[in-house]
Amino acid sequence: MKKEHNIGIYNISRFQRDRIPTLDFLALGDNKHYVKGLIELDVTKGRSYIAKYEEEMGIKLSFTAWLLKCIAEAASEHKEVHSMMMGRKRIITFEDVDISITVERIIKGISVVIPLVIRKANEKTVRQIHEEIRAAQSEKVETATVLGESKMKKRVKFYISFPKSLRRFFIKRVLKNPLKAKQLMGTIIVTSVGMFGNLHGWPIPTTNHPLCFAVGRITKKPGVIDNNVEIRDILTMTILFNHDVVDGAPATRFVSHLGQLVERGFALEQ
Repeated sequence: MKKEHNIGIYNISRFQRDRIPTLDFLALGDNKHYVKGLIELDVTKGRSYIAKYEEEMGIKLSFTAWLLKCIAEAASEHKEVHSMMMGRKRIITFEDVDISITVERIIKGISVVIPLVIRKANEKTVRQIHEEIRAAQSEKVETATVLGESKMKKRVKFYISFPKSLRRFFIKRVLKNPLKAKQLMGTIIVTSVGMFGNLHGWPIPTTNHPLCFAVGRITKKPGVIDNNVEIRDILTMTILFNHDVVDGAPATRFVSHLGQLVERGFALEQ
């Protein structure tokens, strides 16, 4: 609804109640101790493999799906990076890698970002992850919930009907149980900020997951390959580690392994 005032014309719109669960999750993340890393990854070979696959198979393959596969593979071999506190004295480490991403959908004429959890991403192929994302993008939805989790819809609607103090008390109790937390939101979150604009840099996200990735954009930069300078496709990425459950050395080993997987085009090699 547009209004006019001596300060100028302005517009008042209704707050989207479907955003309430997201705000509650992010508020609880402020109590964790995150260490941030800003990295660059050479994705030239991976993008080349994807282009070759599309040309030979005639099927589009998602860059995001491939990146998720690389992250899942590295996390499955360095499990401590996506572990969670279990009470005050124990840490739980998971075999399965469940990755949460966001999918932009139009609901009742409004653009809404909805979470999707890719279960057991470490056991899936790039093509399987790609198809799961595409299915979520076309899934019929009437309200923001967790895509692919139809049983969650009624619970979310019930949850947002409560006042903020009760909601946050409830969600805090739920997230204290790492098994329920993993079921609800996975153990890793990947947000692709770079695809929404042309700005170069490292986005700094807020999260409540033990491991978080904020993916920037791909730019052309010079790189040294076999002592020759070449133009490479470089991806910027921010990583957040929960320092409550993982120290610097294992986190560094994880980043190093992830970089090796990405730069060799893991899971896409012909």
